[in-house]
Amino acid sequence: MNDPASIRRLYGRRQGHKLRVGQAALFEDLLPRVTVPDTGPLDARTLFGDDRPLEVEIGFGAGEHLAGQAAMRPGHGFVGCEPFLNGVVGALNHIRDGQLDNIRLHMGDALEVIERFADASLERVYLLHPDPWRKARHAKRRMVNHGPLDLIAAKLRPGAEFRLGTDDPTYCRWAMMVMNQRRDFVWQAQTAADFLTRPADWPETRYERKARRQGHEVWYFRYVRV
Repeated sequence: MNDPASIRRLYGRRQGHKLRVGQAALFEDLLPRVTVPDTGPLDARTLFGDDRPLEVEIGFGAGEHLAGQAAMRPGHGFVGCEPFLNGVVGALNHIRDGQLDNIRLHMGDALEVIERFADASLERVYLLHPDPWRKARHAKRRMVNHGPLDLIAAKLRPGAEFRLGTDDPTYCRWAMMVMNQRRDFVWQAQTAADFLTRPADWPETRYERKARRQGHEVWYFRYVRV
């Protein structure tokens, strides 16, 4: 397996606009109660106090998809990882407003969290609208590369699902090329319409709506771990 540390460096900003007073208070009060422990192995009992299926979202943006999935499946445990402070605050708002007790958050690198799970212990991993890093010299920064995918594959149980969404044509082509090189994932699309249509259990995000308003196509990839 490729060394995950070789692709762990985070690029891009960590914070956008300054938090308002209410946002800062929410961050200080709620995040410590839902944050992933800093060290040690991770499992459902450690995170939620019982045995339940676990799902991880890499880079959850403002948290709409994460919260939507958690609301649909209250018996599952969801771990969202996001280095962007304002995105974490957005997810905290969803957790508070939806009274969602089945979400845990990590403000930082998702791969550091994923590697702490036992092999074959995750039910789903989501990677939605990752930074495309369009320039060829930046391709190694893309999350869809064999290093991160080796780690994700190891942690997904057989039959579990890896979901990828993008509205960037470069990333779409890149993802298909990289994923088609792998033998540990099977693409679930049977026709072109299958990855042009958002599945019913795939909550739409503001980012997707904005992309469509700008005339962008959105592609939805579903891969099963074999």
